[in-house]
Formats: sequence, structure tokens, C-alpha cells
Amino acid sequence: MLNIVLVEPEIPHNTGAIARTCAATGARLHLVRPLGFDISDKAVKRCGLDYWHLVDISVYDNLDEYFRRNGDENLFLATTKAPHSYDEADFRGDVTLMFGKETAGLPEWLREKYRDRCIRIPMIAEARSLNLSNSVAVLAYEALRQQGFPGLKDTGSMAGESTGK
Repeated sequence: MLNIVLVEPEIPHNTGAIARTCAATGARLHLVRPLGFDISDKAVKRCGLDYWHLVDISVYDNLDEYFRRNGDENLFLATTKAPHSYDEADFRGDVTLMFGKETAGLPEWLREKYRDRCIRIPMIAEARSLNLSNSVAVLAYEALRQQGFPGLKDTGSMAGESTGK
């Protein structure tokens, strides 16, 4: 199982795109408050998030509640400040990928506590960071690749072709 944790996400469109990635991959989405937007049924429908019902989502009041309910086994923290690239991580088995808010990332105390589990996506020195939803997609699909894409459809069908399945 793949778990995606967003700590204090601020931009609704990013979280919407991440929710879609979770829906498409079967990953669980965990949101840690405060949230910079409304996720009520009415708000979700107004945004046209027709895949929201496919997302296994949990919301927590704070990081303490998240850790109390989920622990920290196989936790990886995505941060531009990490000493290790994500390609060095072993994402086999149940994995949790944690991401910080768009404007500030993850809190320093958390990065220090889990220093050996901090990973980054390589980029040029002049670039500050990737968009949050892009970062989630890169790391989620790397974790799923290492796991053999469990439960995901492994074929497509081009117009006029038959998959034979």
C-alpha cells in the first residue's frame, strides 16, 4: 500500500491533482490540518472532482494525531533539503511519502527527526522546487514501479486494437 501525506496543503488545485493521482493508483491520501481550502462534499462537487469517490482519504488535526494513528514505519519525507535522491530509497512494501505545504515545506523539527528518511528530487541548482502535485506524482510512481505496479492496469488499447484480454 502506498500512502501520500500532505502536511498543511495550501493550494486546492494541487491537492485536487494529488487526489487524482491517488485515485488512479489506489494510494491512500492523508491530509494534515490546517488546510488552505474546503473539502466538504459541496466544495468537491463544485470543483468538478468527479473522481473524489475513488480516493481513500483521512484528515488529521495535526501531525501528532497523524503519527498517533499511523506510526512512522517506512516513512519517507520529500524535501529539497534532503541529502539523498529518491532513487536511493527502497520503496518496497507499504510506504508512506510525506510532503510539506507549498510555501514552506516540512517543518525543520520533522526533517531533523527523520533526517535519514529525507529524500529529494534532483533538479538544477537555480530551480527552487517542483510543483507539489508533480513531486507527488514522481515519487508515487517510483514507489509503485519498485513494487511492480500492484493492482494497476498493465495494458492500454490504441484505437482499432484489441488487448486480447
